[in-house]
Amino acid sequence: MKKILSLVLISALGGVLTLGAYKLFLEKENTVIIDNTQATPAFLPTNNLNTLYNTTEAPDFVSAAENTVNAVVHVKNVSMSSGPMTFEDFFSGRSSQRPQLGTGSGVIINADGYIITNNHVIKNAQKLSVTMNNNKTYDAELIGADAKTDIALLKIEADEELPFVTFGDSDNAKIGEWVLAVGNPFNLTSTVTAGIISAKARDISGRSEQSFIQTDAAVNPGNSGGALVNTNGELVGINTAITSQTGSYIGYSFAVPSNIARKVIEDIMEYGNVQNGVLGIKGGTFTSEFAEKENIEYSEGVYVNEVIKNSGAEKAGIKPKDVIKRLDNIEISKFEDLSGYIRTKRPNDIVNVELERNGEIKTLTVKLSNTNAFTINFIKMELQDLSDSFKEEYDVEYGVMVKETKNKWLYSNLGISEGYIITGINDKKIESIEDISELKEKYGDDVLDNIEKLEYINRRLEKKEVIFR
Repeated sequence: MKKILSLVLISALGGVLTLGAYKLFLEKENTVIIDNTQATPAFLPTNNLNTLYNTTEAPDFVSAAENTVNAVVHVKNVSMSSGPMTFEDFFSGRSSQRPQLGTGSGVIINADGYIITNNHVIKNAQKLSVTMNNNKTYDAELIGADAKTDIALLKIEADEELPFVTFGDSDNAKIGEWVLAVGNPFNLTSTVTAGIISAKARDISGRSEQSFIQTDAAVNPGNSGGALVNTNGELVGINTAITSQTGSYIGYSFAVPSNIARKVIEDIMEYGNVQNGVLGIKGGTFTSEFAEKENIEYSEGVYVNEVIKNSGAEKAGIKPKDVIKRLDNIEISKFEDLSGYIRTKRPNDIVNVELERNGEIKTLTVKLSNTNAFTINFIKMELQDLSDSFKEEYDVEYGVMVKETKNKWLYSNLGISEGYIITGINDKKIESIEDISELKEKYGDDVLDNIEKLEYINRRLEKKEVIFR
């Protein structure tokens, strides 16, 4: 019995020693700490997440909205439209024209009652009126308009100073910045919607002629001419267009940048028309595909394909194959950046052009030209001189190019359109627009009746000659 108890004691003692040795030498330390405080993740990627949960730092739209709604007006345009003629019209000899009401929005820009809106809002107006947010209605006078930028300026007379919106700097507006669209969609007055700036220098024409601010703030028919303001209540754009297959908002809206709109109305007020400064180049956004095709090194910016003769660009030394990268302090990554910035300038303004040439960065000072300096209007066509690079590339010795034409007769009968080259009129060689100017002085208003012979080159570089009598 004693032997059995001894064996049991020895076995127990051995187990204790073995367990103690394992705990002491083999098992890894596993310390457990209990913390009653709330766990905070240590891997938050940005401070934006903190902002999301901190409602005190959320964008404040209230002040901007309150300051803007009273300065945005409801514009009503009464025009005459030709409707289908009824039997009563036919037998009574009445005109089929009837008054038609169009509506849009406008923004008061000073206490004296000047209002900025879209050209398409007031187009063909027989009578204009605006209604304030307090329901007061005033007759409005059209001061001037510019179809290219789709901007118009109205004026109302009021007995008191009017609320207005101050201009902001649209060049400083950032992608992702909060903005408010204020206007009168579907005749719903004083409507405010919010969104962000989705893109800048956006063109929706397909011809690189526009430079819109794109937003995702809801804009619908009736918002045209209304305000796009930042959270400070500063005007950064004039709501102008949407892209939609249905005619209603689907997530994309576009505004004329405030810097362009401001320059247009200042020109209208000071000169009566818009003063357009011109850099004097032809080109486009430089892409890697174009670089590969032309076997040249790619660089982001605007590729100069041609320099207009007698333009500021030519005089400053800009050359074909240069890549424009900056204008003053504005980065140029696509052609819409360039055209949008130039539209804020006037003839004789000075612009610093940073460009890349053969891998080197150069900065040239360009004095912007007036379009009239190297174009001329002649028999409903806008003509310009041929550049030396164009003559060399296409082996054309002389002539003037058709930049734009509204001469329907020449187009329908001879096919003369943009890109055609006029080389001779009445056996007189046309070497420059100065020769065209001499013809205009010689024949005056009867110049069209005195053209007996016309020589030109079509787009296939085929020489043509037409005798009219």
